[in-house]
Amino acid sequence: MRIIADLHLHSRYSRATSKDTDLEHLADGARLKGLDLLATGDFTHPLWFRELKSKLEPCAEGIFSHRGMKWILGVEVSTIYRQDERTRKVHHLIYAPDFEVVEQIRDLLSKYGKLSSDGRPVLTGIDSAELVERLNSISKGVVVIPAHAWTPWFGILGAKSGFGSLEECYMDQASRVFALETGLSSDPGMNWRLSALDRVALISNSDAHSPNPWRLGREANVFSLSRLTYSELFDAIKAKDPARFLYTLEVDPAYGKYHFSGHSKCGVSMSPDESRKTGNRCPKCGRQLTSGVLQRVEELADRPEGYKPAHAIPFRRLLPLYEIISFATGVKRLYVRRVLEKQDQLIKAFGNEFEVLLAVPHEAIAKVAGATVADAVMAAREDRVSVTPGYDGVYGIPHFT
Repeated sequence: MRIIADLHLHSRYSRATSKDTDLEHLADGARLKGLDLLATGDFTHPLWFRELKSKLEPCAEGIFSHRGMKWILGVEVSTIYRQDERTRKVHHLIYAPDFEVVEQIRDLLSKYGKLSSDGRPVLTGIDSAELVERLNSISKGVVVIPAHAWTPWFGILGAKSGFGSLEECYMDQASRVFALETGLSSDPGMNWRLSALDRVALISNSDAHSPNPWRLGREANVFSLSRLTYSELFDAIKAKDPARFLYTLEVDPAYGKYHFSGHSKCGVSMSPDESRKTGNRCPKCGRQLTSGVLQRVEELADRPEGYKPAHAIPFRRLLPLYEIISFATGVKRLYVRRVLEKQDQLIKAFGNEFEVLLAVPHEAIAKVAGATVADAVMAAREDRVSVTPGYDGVYGIPHFT
């Protein structure tokens, strides 16, 4: 069976999330998107944990069901600690096979942070290597994956507080980390430039903070599994098995908020070459630029742009349907009624958003939403959209003309 999975999102108990980000709205939004499997997110938060435990019904090994949607138990945590005379801030995704293991994880992590303060708790007094070791001692089934690996402040490879390699971060526990989340500002092609990452699988997720279809599944993972179980899912990822782990869905990394280097207060955006020429300083105010993911990749890369390792899991680029309609029709704001109506008409006509984005013919889309929208969907499907790169917290801008 084909499974499209978004394995990183948040509940209403995380900061800066929609109040509608509960199980019911997430399930409804995921169906509109065309997703089959979601991670719960935030299972360390006491109120969310209580809700998960009362509503999720086990339906297979490590898989739960609610409101017609399949779920696995997951959380993102933030570790802040000192290593090599630097403050390190690294976000990790943690997955657990059952609620019994989750309870033990919550007991462990409560020693290092206040779990009720945020759905993505901040942990101090424990480094990345110890985190993996302690979690593995609870259950061999626990999976730890570095989240949005390249973001400047909280990525394992980020320019501000990250490391030069997974081994530098996880030390003697690095072999237990078998995957890395690319994040919105990088894609597999950028990660393939580092030979040290060849051993790990590359996954892509939305990090959604709302249940809206233009946030859920904006990046996702596509599998073909004979049976959906927790073990089968993560074995397919770990093995990088192209028969089971088919491809990832990615936005153009230039669309991400940290692709180029820059200084948003001055409106300055720079390519790596341009940034290096200024000494990574803003030419307007002289302050240090926020180093972009592309610049950071080039600092660590040992391969040329365009290199593809043998047996790499492929990827496809897409944009959320709402944003395709919005930018193609000249509407630059979110939550505009006429854009939402056109999005909803397409989803209603063809079943879900991924069906529209990946499969529905041009003529059929044009009959429902007009030729301009149909042309834009085809351009996104065929990776013919140019993007003004995002920088320093500012999203990139796609262009359809």
